[in-house]
Amino acid sequence: MLMKEYRICMPLTVEEYQIGQLYMISKHSHEQSERGEGVEVVQNQPYLDPEHGQGQFTEKRVYLNNKLPSWARAVVPKIFYVTEKAWNYYPYTITGSKCSFLPKFSIHIETKYEDNKGSNGKIFGGEPREEETEVCFVDIAYDEIPERHYKESEDLRYFKSEKTNRGVLKEGWIESQEPIMCSYKLVTVKFEVWGLQTRVEQFVHKVIRDVLLLGHKQAFAWVDEWIDMTTEEVREYERATQEATNLKIGTFPPAISINDTPLPSSGHGPSSAPTTPLTTEPPDFLAVPKDRPRKKSAPETLTLPDPARRNSGFRLPSIFSWNSPPQPE
Repeated sequence: MLMKEYRICMPLTVEEYQIGQLYMISKHSHEQSERGEGVEVVQNQPYLDPEHGQGQFTEKRVYLNNKLPSWARAVVPKIFYVTEKAWNYYPYTITGSKCSFLPKFSIHIETKYEDNKGSNGKIFGGEPREEETEVCFVDIAYDEIPERHYKESEDLRYFKSEKTNRGVLKEGWIESQEPIMCSYKLVTVKFEVWGLQTRVEQFVHKVIRDVLLLGHKQAFAWVDEWIDMTTEEVREYERATQEATNLKIGTFPPAISINDTPLPSSGHGPSSAPTTPLTTEPPDFLAVPKDRPRKKSAPETLTLPDPARRNSGFRLPSIFSWNSPPQPE
């Protein structure tokens, strides 16, 4: 088991990001989906939790065939998907993903949002562990993304919002930016297969980091498209986009069975060991062109947490644990 805590600051408020997150997830999922690939929305409905109150439950199928590395494509079914289930009680979310083809593989992401610079070191309780959980700060403007995902219009070193007048994000922007918020994500990856555990867990964390970076970067780059939307308007956009995305993917009979996941009623999420647009392509750590230098902040050293730290919840990265905010009553 490998656990890391990611902190991603945004030049937004927590209230604003509730709309921006939903818009970004819908648009990104539609852009990434091709026929037979991408994200299919199976369920998206209100859910009332006795502890957390009114929220939103979503279930998605993430089709992965062409996104897997060659060594994985050789052994998985031709039509292969993972079921992702999410419970959103914004500003707190739980996401879990699991597939029966790899029963010993699971990801759990617990997310909290606060209006600060990522300075809350005890947001997840601060329980003592044998080894300190690695904290990874993600800079949406200056951290490197895979070259294939780079778009000049989404380069936040040069982007300025016309409607909010926020940006350009200069080096060290986090210290002076107002408003500012932080997405805190506690990510646990578990792959209990001898001989492959370390390789797979480290690889998945690299994918998760790229997913989180790209999704949060796009959420701000698209701010002028969603900043004036109401909850009702972004819900309608979500519904229409999900319809179009499902049609784009096409309908396929299940190739593998997915075990049902009980809805969580506690703050620790679903049992066993997860959004951010979801892209599950293996990350490319390509050289950065000289005319567009970037710093690399992803840590090279991986640390293992106490296996007893968490025994509940599982997930697959959904760019930002990208979940749907609860509907108003």
